[in-house]
Amino acid sequence: MALRLSLRELEVFAAVAELGTVTAAADHVALTQSAASQALAALEAGLAAQLFDRIGRRLVLNEHGRLLLPRARAMLDAAQDMQRLFDTEAAMHLRLGASTTIANYLLPEQIARFRQARPQARVELMVANTADIVDAVAGFKVDMGFIEGPCHHPDLVVEPWQDDTLVVFAAASHPLGQGAVSLSRLAQAQWVLRESGSGTREEVERLLLPHIGSFGEVMEMGHSEAIKRAVAAGLGVSCLSLHVVQELLDSGQIVAVLAELPTLHRTLYRITHKDKGQTRGMTAFNRD
Repeated sequence: MALRLSLRELEVFAAVAELGTVTAAADHVALTQSAASQALAALEAGLAAQLFDRIGRRLVLNEHGRLLLPRARAMLDAAQDMQRLFDTEAAMHLRLGASTTIANYLLPEQIARFRQARPQARVELMVANTADIVDAVAGFKVDMGFIEGPCHHPDLVVEPWQDDTLVVFAAASHPLGQGAVSLSRLAQAQWVLRESGSGTREEVERLLLPHIGSFGEVMEMGHSEAIKRAVAAGLGVSCLSLHVVQELLDSGQIVAVLAELPTLHRTLYRITHKDKGQTRGMTAFNRD
């Protein structure tokens, strides 16, 4: 069967899907607006399907376009990888996504090892909460994601990556940091927690609520660094990764709350799209 579409047409389509207009897409792929319009029209004709709804001056993916987009991006990624098969390490361009705790405390060392071994390789890191990283991997915006909570997206491959321990903590001067604490008293405390959509928040609720029933008053903060500093200042209690709070525990500014809780273990995950080919950069990074 003769092919009725080209990589250039798919490139234009993906650019329009991301940028919303043919004009912006044409600039992005270094074509004239006329050539980009013709490429998009040829793609829709070849597929016998309209891929966008026209809303004012913007083009918005319809159901056909949403069906095509991940496959188009996967094909473009594969084509780029073919072009680089015989290139040097300078051609490696790895796009990673990670939730904030992993990005700030676990990935930097691995990225450093990867770059030290391959000085010419490029690494981009997107930092966001777990829900946004899942969306980025599902949309082929990053090659791999590293997340703190479970993921059930049907298009993603989820693999255990590392184990982690969560710690309930308070300021050393806080009443809950002064000795043994009952679970009911812990439940009634002022809690400082990550925002909804954060993998850490989901895991804290999954691990703690079966033991304490509910949280008392909750203040939400969008960054673990802000939470640990607020708790160290006496604002309340929280639960974060041991990697996040180890420094303040060692300095004595915060202490682990002494309550009858089991050790709070969780699994950190690596996620990839099921249609994403394993590039040399991905293989090398996972090996490091």
